[in-house]
Amino acid sequence: MQPINNPSEHRVLYYGRRKGKPLTAARQDVVERLLPRLKINAPPSGSTLDPQSLFPESIKEIWLEVGFGGGEHLAAHAETNPTVGIIGAEVFLNGVASLARHIEQKSLGNVRIFNDDVRFLLPALPDQCLSRVFVMFPDPWPKARHAKRRFIGPENLKSLARLMRAGAELRVASDHPVYIQWVMEQMSAHPNFEWGAQGLKDCLNASADHAVTRYQLKAQKEGRKPHFFRFFRKVG
Repeated sequence: MQPINNPSEHRVLYYGRRKGKPLTAARQDVVERLLPRLKINAPPSGSTLDPQSLFPESIKEIWLEVGFGGGEHLAAHAETNPTVGIIGAEVFLNGVASLARHIEQKSLGNVRIFNDDVRFLLPALPDQCLSRVFVMFPDPWPKARHAKRRFIGPENLKSLARLMRAGAELRVASDHPVYIQWVMEQMSAHPNFEWGAQGLKDCLNASADHAVTRYQLKAQKEGRKPHFFRFFRKVG
């Protein structure tokens, strides 16, 4: 297993700053109260972390959301899927605070938070442990010179292919033309995933169980068309 190195020292970052506006007193309070029991610490280099051990015995499968933003998407899925344990990875403290508030309001016991670069976590997870992965409206990094910062790419797809069970679903959403084209190119070039659609027009409608995000609503209000991709881990 590869050592879990500090991405800020050895890897291209796919996020900018970690903190936006200062947290309100209420959000700071909910973070201080909830995060200690919800937070997943970065595993030691070379170690393995069993994700099932993070959740109650009633949890039957594990999902991962990379970059959960304000947390409304993750919280909605956690509420409607009580036997699923969902790990949310988000570097931005403001997003963590927002998700913590959703968790408290909905009394969710099936969410855990990794408040760091998800590449600290992926190498420590065991093979075929994930049943679903979400990458919802990530930073598109539209300039060509920043292409390596996009999460969907060869290195991360290799990690996801190892971690996802046969038939597991990878959902990717974006409203940016450059990123939409990039996703199609990267996913079609990867041998371990198949596209669950006939063409790009099929991606204009989200899955029946999709949870709308604030960013999605903003994009639609401003006239941009979100695309919703569904890819599946091939058998073998």
